[in-house]
Amino acid sequence: MARKKAERPDFGGPFPEHIAIIMDGNGRWAKGRGMRRVFGHKEGIGSVREITTECAALGVKSLTLYAFSVENWKRPKPEVAFLMSLLEEFLVKERPTLMDNAVRLRAIGRIDDLPSDALARLRETETLTAANDGMLLRLALSYGARTEIADALKAFARDLQAGRADAGSIDEETLRRYLYDPATPDPDLLIRTSGEMRISNFLLWQISYAEIYVAKECWPEFRTPQLHAALADYAKRVRKFGGLVSDAPEASESKA
Repeated sequence: MARKKAERPDFGGPFPEHIAIIMDGNGRWAKGRGMRRVFGHKEGIGSVREITTECAALGVKSLTLYAFSVENWKRPKPEVAFLMSLLEEFLVKERPTLMDNAVRLRAIGRIDDLPSDALARLRETETLTAANDGMLLRLALSYGARTEIADALKAFARDLQAGRADAGSIDEETLRRYLYDPATPDPDLLIRTSGEMRISNFLLWQISYAEIYVAKECWPEFRTPQLHAALADYAKRVRKFGGLVSDAPEASESKA
């Protein structure tokens, strides 16, 4: 299923193919309004819908959302149970949105840790959207970057022991092949909401050269205008990947 792309605004420079977002501040947003944390999580679904739809319309090829970390299992059981029920509800109710926007859904992380009902809905939605040819939406669920690297090393060790891998030929791309989703290119732009200046164990391998943008708004407040602000900021960046850009003004070059 294909969807006609909207005319993209002129952001004045490069446009990211892959955006990754740390959706932070749901609980803080709710507490600031005298509500329980769970209401912030529920309100955040609206931002997921709007940002997914807008990214798909703009022509973003991949969008990765940090939805639930391996550390989040340590939260109070009622909150975890609510988050899992909210995930299950999202995976069913948002199917029309995904189909209307030709979005493919995929999950990364220790997916088998999810409750059986949520896991079943996830697999159903992945299957339903698999033939869509628009943007790839990846939900990081029961995800941690250190866990991903550890799981990759375990898988490589098994292949090494079985003779399917050669220790002498290990390079960066060897490890990449054992990550949860090696086919998806690294993020160009990493966005974090709520003003926090942390990576929080998210895509540590993949974001080595991503441009980072921190929005002051909490996730329920992060909508299309805030996304456009992040894209306009990204358009001003000069990405050198450790090299030099001879035709770029020295003052505009990043230090990375």
